[in-house]
Amino acid sequence: MGNFMLWRAYAAHLRVPAPPVADTFWNTTTLLDYHSEFVTLKTASQEEARRQLQLTLLVNNRHRGTARRGLILSGPPGAGKSTNLLELGRSFERSEMAKRPGSPDYLPVVFAAIPPSCTPKGLVKEFTRFLGIPVHDRMTETTITDAVCQVMVQRRTRLVFIDDVHLLNTRTRPGADSSDQVKALAERVPATFVLAGVNVETSALLTGPRGAQIAARFKVLRTAPLLNGTSDQKAAWRKLLGDMELALRLRNHRRGTLVRNADLIHLRTGGVLASLFALVREAAICSVLDGSLAITRQLLSEVLLDNQAMNAARARRLPRASS
Repeated sequence: MGNFMLWRAYAAHLRVPAPPVADTFWNTTTLLDYHSEFVTLKTASQEEARRQLQLTLLVNNRHRGTARRGLILSGPPGAGKSTNLLELGRSFERSEMAKRPGSPDYLPVVFAAIPPSCTPKGLVKEFTRFLGIPVHDRMTETTITDAVCQVMVQRRTRLVFIDDVHLLNTRTRPGADSSDQVKALAERVPATFVLAGVNVETSALLTGPRGAQIAARFKVLRTAPLLNGTSDQKAAWRKLLGDMELALRLRNHRRGTLVRNADLIHLRTGGVLASLFALVREAAICSVLDGSLAITRQLLSEVLLDNQAMNAARARRLPRASS
């Protein structure tokens, strides 16, 4: 999320239900735009992340020391970690701003992402981009860090999200120093820090003396692909597909197609949310382009997915086509 003005506009945007499928609002352009953006649906992992964040905020609420508790969202690529971050931040921002109307200087949420080959200076410069702090080449790491901390303290930031923390390789000097920078920021800014990354619990971030300090303060919440084995897992998977189907705006779509093809969709996507949404969005867009305005089993089978999903699907035997 590029800077706080873009973030504030995103958080303030009121999400209203899309018009019914028969509404005259829908034409080729609006259908393509809608299914390209589509919707964000609640999942069990998102609800658990929300609950854990609420608990962590309450634990930190009256904390006077520097060792505040934090949260790490971890999981494989495409499992929905970044989406969870955005939704957690958006919900908290809207709630806080509603309590303090007319407080433009209040900045409850700050976002940053770990850049490739991260250095401590590079990390705090990511914060300056979000906060709108001007930086020139002659500024030292210490000067930039002081400015970042000062702005977040003055603007009463309560939540700091840092994405892609798996890029912090503490086995290298720059990575180790950047990890120390994250710890230092968490100690200087009286906010709750939420980190996210790919399989963080097995990464270098939580190993060694530096990793032990982070591991002692942060609890890890695993965001995994949805399964389709037990009756409860099948029910949750089909509920998500049913919710996605209700969000479609395709005039000729046959209700229940996604749920009836739940096993096929799971075999194709492995329950990975990014792959699932890509499949349904692209199938919907294809149906708009070819004029059918309906997602079919054949279309669900033909959409070319990301390489991760395609490689996983090759290891499985797809079920025989249903009649």
